[in-house]
Amino acid sequence: MMHDNMTHREVYGNVDTDRYSRQLMISYFGIEAQRKLLKSSILVVGAGGLGSPVIMYLSAAGVGRISVVDFDTVEKSNLQRQVIHAGRIGWNKAKSAKRFVEGLNPDVEIETVQESVKPENVMDLIRGHDVVVSCPDNFRTRFILNDATRIAGIPMVHGAIFEFEGEAMTITSSPCYRCLYPESPPSKVPGIIGATAGVVGSIQAVETLKILTGIGKILSGRLIRIDLQTMEFYEIELKKRENCPVCSGELKEIYPENYTDSCRIVRI
Repeated sequence: MMHDNMTHREVYGNVDTDRYSRQLMISYFGIEAQRKLLKSSILVVGAGGLGSPVIMYLSAAGVGRISVVDFDTVEKSNLQRQVIHAGRIGWNKAKSAKRFVEGLNPDVEIETVQESVKPENVMDLIRGHDVVVSCPDNFRTRFILNDATRIAGIPMVHGAIFEFEGEAMTITSSPCYRCLYPESPPSKVPGIIGATAGVVGSIQAVETLKILTGIGKILSGRLIRIDLQTMEFYEIELKKRENCPVCSGELKEIYPENYTDSCRIVRI
């Protein structure tokens, strides 16, 4: 029986049951899943259109430590989809994300890295995290993160968006991102419907929660593609590419020459 002078947090082992009550009501979630989240550490690369819903929902859910990597600054044109940055034009996006999380959930420890992901720093950036959530706006960073997380054995949740369309997959082993894209396809700055980023980023957040708690079936070996213009969702089964240097274990280090131009692996 709870004494009048004891809080929900004290009774349930430092878990704020008022804050997380709606997810604690789920019978197969419960207090143990919440404790797992509070002990977890994730890295979010990119605090833009995808990173905004990822950071928002994972911090609201009570992930204990979130590291945010972004070197860019908030511009007015970002606010159509990067909803966590309202009122902070000119701020570094990682610092703006930190301010947002601090106002949303004091349970969450948030760290910021105000630089870009490079072959020279990626292994240090991902070290010590349970999941890496990939939310950049370019193929080069996605390839660097894919290769580094596979070498380190850390799950990565991928997301990408274009106009009304998006895709998401979770990479825990084979197949990896290079099995889907062996090299970078031609790309340009895309137009984006802001809500598309919200949908795909929310899928990434849910995938991350499932990995951290062990609840549910993740998108491992499966790619989900969405077209919100027609409201069609596709699931594509992915296979390991026979000559994938990452899945074969041939690639053991991150070499800068593998991330120029097409990002094809040229050095093992």
